[in-house]
Amino acid sequence: MARILLTLILALGLAGPLAAPVAAQEASQAAEPDRSATGGAQTLEDIMARQRGEKVENFQREEDPDSAAAMAGQLGGLGGASDSDVWSALRYGTADVTVTSGGPEARVLIQDGGMKWLQFREGPLTTYGNWLLVGTIFVLAMFYLVRGKIMIDGEKTGRTVTRFKFIERFAHWLMAGSFIILGITGLLVLTGRTIIIPVFGHEAFSTIAIGSKWIHNNISWAFMLGLIMCFVFWVVHNIPNKTDLKWLKVGGGLFSEGVHPPAKKFNAGQKFIFWSVILLGGSISASGLSLLFPFELPMFAKTFVILNQTGLPELLGFGVLPEQLAPHEEMQFAQLWHAIVSFALMAIIIGHIYIGSVGMEGAYDAMGSGEVDEQWAKEHHGLWLEEVKSKDGAPSEGKAATPAE
Repeated sequence: MARILLTLILALGLAGPLAAPVAAQEASQAAEPDRSATGGAQTLEDIMARQRGEKVENFQREEDPDSAAAMAGQLGGLGGASDSDVWSALRYGTADVTVTSGGPEARVLIQDGGMKWLQFREGPLTTYGNWLLVGTIFVLAMFYLVRGKIMIDGEKTGRTVTRFKFIERFAHWLMAGSFIILGITGLLVLTGRTIIIPVFGHEAFSTIAIGSKWIHNNISWAFMLGLIMCFVFWVVHNIPNKTDLKWLKVGGGLFSEGVHPPAKKFNAGQKFIFWSVILLGGSISASGLSLLFPFELPMFAKTFVILNQTGLPELLGFGVLPEQLAPHEEMQFAQLWHAIVSFALMAIIIGHIYIGSVGMEGAYDAMGSGEVDEQWAKEHHGLWLEEVKSKDGAPSEGKAATPAE
């Protein structure tokens, strides 16, 4: 018995050192699993690595979605066969799924791009977008403290000239008013939870978010109508010309007192505002329509095809953009683009509101009453004033809503 016990102890003692290299070899093999046996599908090691937060590449099954063709017919009423090809096809949207109702979106059973969309939406989009708006307000406040209000240098004449007709002012305020409402409601839906929930609770945020979404969706039509009207009324006056270069050369006189470069009905700064509103507002409207009518107005797959043909994405370091997008991915791209462009336009409009209100004396009258003092028109739009005088004669006395002092 003693000999047997001694033999067992020696055997176990030798087995440890001999098994160590074998275990190390197996661990090494486990570190890089062989996916050839699964046809490129993920292994248990991949799943465990992903749970530990390690990066796991989407392997050949994503790059070669046709490899899942063999699973056709396996999705029976009770689930059918459960193999890697089935789940890979579902994972990458290549499964032959039969639906009895709904459009192409109903065929997408797994679309994990939503996590990337959510992370970008709650991370860089919200952070940088809010900082852009706050930074714009801060810069304008500093500019006001340094420069002060831009006053009319000459003596007011008491004579006014019609700057904008009623229909023009209606179009402007229709577009401007609706855009302000859209901006506020959009921000409430996008970032309101971070402020409203801690203070007022989830129920309050739910009510505010639902109401904001309803207002946002319906007010959008007013914005698009105003956008079209303003384009029709003013596009002919906003074509760049040589006079704009003189205005830009002296910064429009915004940074120096007594400097009044020549300008027609719209100066270079106003033309920048106009084309920003038309182009960015048009882009916002297009992506907004895609969001209003989900899955019916895809925009990005076709756009990516055109961009890839130009080679611009690769030149900028983005690589080749995806040209095959699931309907849900189209909606995610539309929402992100809608918000990004909206943040940019909101920052520009904040600057426009500043100049048109506290930033410049007499500027509000142009869109308020439609009448501006002749001296204001002479200093800021001298060439336009000459055109008006040549067509209509001298401006009338006391026509302004607020008589000049």
